[in-house]
Amino acid sequence: MFETVVVATDGSEPTERALESAIDLATRFESSLHAVSVVAHGDHRARADAQSTLLAQTAQVACPITRAVRSGPTAETIIEYASTTDADLIVMGVRGRDGPYEYNLGSVTDAVVADSPIPVLTVRGRAN
Repeated sequence: MFETVVVATDGSEPTERALESAIDLATRFESSLHAVSVVAHGDHRARADAQSTLLAQTAQVACPITRAVRSGPTAETIIEYASTTDADLIVMGVRGRDGPYEYNLGSVTDAVVADSPIPVLTVRGRAN
């Protein structure tokens, strides 16, 4: 069903839960898994930090995984990365909320959901 799964990660708890879901999907469907983190252009310190966080967050992944750190506008860069890898699915974490804010995805996730031609699976983080 899914040949390539891309998960967007930034080291936060919601993206850790998204990573867990992406690993599960990749394992079940024997898909290739790509974990991507996006930083601002030219921020070499942020790039190094993102690489360290990405490695730490994915160190125990048992399935084959490609790790990537990209620079640019976050939502657009995630969509572009997924497109260039021929992804069948993008997995993203969202912060869990209760009450009237339950459906607030967050600006980056909302933009990816709205603009991506590739299906996006949102994974809710723990309720705050």
